[in-house]
Amino acid sequence: MSSEMTAEMYLPHFVVKQKLTMMINRYEVSESDEAGNPTRLMALAEQKRMAFKEQVTFYADAAKTRAVFGFKARRKLDLNAGYDITDEAGAQIGFFRKDFGASLLRSTFHIEGPGYTGTGRERSQVAGLLRRFTELDFIPIHFDFVDSAGQPLFSVERKMSIGDRYRVTVPDQRIDFRVAAAVAVGLDALMAR
Repeated sequence: MSSEMTAEMYLPHFVVKQKLTMMINRYEVSESDEAGNPTRLMALAEQKRMAFKEQVTFYADAAKTRAVFGFKARRKLDLNAGYDITDEAGAQIGFFRKDFGASLLRSTFHIEGPGYTGTGRERSQVAGLLRRFTELDFIPIHFDFVDSAGQPLFSVERKMSIGDRYRVTVPDQRIDFRVAAAVAVGLDALMAR
């Protein structure tokens, strides 16, 4: 575990739960215990299902009275542009982008934050291929993000189930939970394109 610098808002594990409705994808981000059971709601976001996914804002509560973080595409309609992750005041706290060339057989993302850069890949190429070439929505999705030395930054895991529930484990204390949460929601949104 790297402890050179602890992120402003570090959480060792949390869950992202997607609730599907007819018109809106709703994401709830909750702190969790080690077993993955939600313990405290940290943020929620809503995304219109048929809308482009250039921007997602996370709020402190369902009334949307206070935006607490978000991510936004650097350029609209450019899948390689990448996404800036910002805090409540709009200051950049991280960045991620999908590597479409490397993602043909196994989805790959690149991330950056204060004091680190890293790459995340699907753990299983077989699961990735099944997801691409079948209509099965319940295939597990597991991503492992590592830094340039191969040390784990964080992982995002969706178990085999109907409905999306991601368990996020963050061994590296440099990773702000808002960055990991934005990436987890971004994975879900971008993999649905």
